[in-house]
Amino acid sequence: MRTSKRDRILDAAVSVINRDGLGAVTFESVAAEAQLTRGGLLYHFPSREALLRGIDEHLVKAWEASMEALLGKRADEATALERYQTFVRVSAQSATRAELMFMLESMDPDAGERPWGPVVKRWAPSPPARAVADPAALDDFVARLAADGLWIYEAMYEGQLDPEVRTQLTERIAGLLSAGKA
Repeated sequence: MRTSKRDRILDAAVSVINRDGLGAVTFESVAAEAQLTRGGLLYHFPSREALLRGIDEHLVKAWEASMEALLGKRADEATALERYQTFVRVSAQSATRAELMFMLESMDPDAGERPWGPVVKRWAPSPPARAVADPAALDDFVARLAADGLWIYEAMYEGQLDPEVRTQLTERIAGLLSAGKA
């Protein structure tokens, strides 16, 4: 299947961000990365804000698609344990600078629409609202925090972890979630 020009532009923009940071995203840099003209880019994204919103939505879709592909089904078809384990594994494997930047930006209360929130809620439990008597429920949230921490670490220090070490850490974190716990 051929990649659409829109997806090609978004993939190129993500490459620019991962390599040079969000500030480097200009129509010129993205057009050059996508091997398109500036006009071709403007056809799909008439403003920088539209491009940034498109990147955010593109990253969220790709992130959720990774979870669905790994699990082999959608979140609403999975058990809580399956969703949580998948969230842990994908979070540990897909950490990119672009994802981190956009996820953090979307947490801004003034950001308007926040596409990451609903996806995270579908795949990972929210923090306990009050003190928890059940140690297993607390372990579940500790696993989520550990997965988030690994994801952030990998995004900030790209290439620092040996792939085998990352796999071991991911499995150790996922091991906090046992069938009887989630």
